Amino acid sequence: MKKLLCALMTVCLCLTMASAAFAEGTYTVGVCQLVQHVALDAATQGFQDALTEKLGDAVTFDVQNASGDSNTCNTIMNGFVSAGVDLIMANATPALQAGVAATGDIPILGTSVTDYATALDIDDWAGATGMNVSGTSDLAPLTEQAAMIKELFPDAKTVGLLYCSAEPNSKYQADVIRGCLEELGYACEDFTFADSNDVASVAQNACDGADVLYIPTDNTAASCTEAIRNVVEPAGKAVIAGEEGICAGCGVATLSISYYDLGYATGEMAYEVLANGADVSAMEIRFAPNVTKEYNAELCDILGITVPEDYVAIG
Repeated sequence: MKKLLCALMTVCLCLTMASAAFAEGTYTVGVCQLVQHVALDAATQGFQDALTEKLGDAVTFDVQNASGDSNTCNTIMNGFVSAGVDLIMANATPALQAGVAATGDIPILGTSVTDYATALDIDDWAGATGMNVSGTSDLAPLTEQAAMIKELFPDAKTVGLLYCSAEPNSKYQADVIRGCLEELGYACEDFTFADSNDVASVAQNACDGADVLYIPTDNTAASCTEAIRNVVEPAGKAVIAGEEGICAGCGVATLSISYYDLGYATGEMAYEVLANGADVSAMEIRFAPNVTKEYNAELCDILGITVPEDYVAIG
């Protein structure tokens, strides 16, 4: 009887310890970032900081970079699924799409994704995806970006929309801002590159065919700002950019969000899913709370552009 009692006590103790460990929670989060550049790096850092502040040593990260290759995103995501991670953070649209293709079960949170309906091919959009996906959007008000072009370049006639044709969210932004710009009296023309190999030649075509250029929050462009600047600066053409990193590299002005804050908000969502059991399919997409008018002082000086006093110089 004593042996039986001891055995039962041992089992109960083990179950209690296991339950305590489960209650405390230890989590592995896979992070797939499309490409290394300032904006996406900041979003990943913000995400990790938010979760680490809330979970401490109970969370570990497997951060992998796809070097701009969608196929590598697929490989990374399949690896996360095989490893059985508790949650996936997909940084940029191709990473999100790869995650959705890899799993319908593991919660996925996107960040640096402009439009989830476009990225996930959802027709009846109501704010939440209804699937194992939610996250944050980096969409800045495109009407206000168009107004910025009018404010800075009221005498321009044509705006060249320069972006990567392989990035659906870039096309989405170009389509939306085209309508805004046309309402303001501008003619618009698309200048698209397939990948980083033809960025410089397409940028040259854009300089030849337009008075001012607009680049949306495009990941390929963000990783090729030096090549773009080497074209637009000698041509004397100004770029209005969709985000701060592109503006700092080759633009004159932007209406930008903080990608660190965006990633941090995504980390807070991850905590809700992991620690509080929130239903990711019902979580509405969240947006950056603030936007800031910023300018690249160096390029503005070179091109002779004076910005209004409410613009903040990029540090």
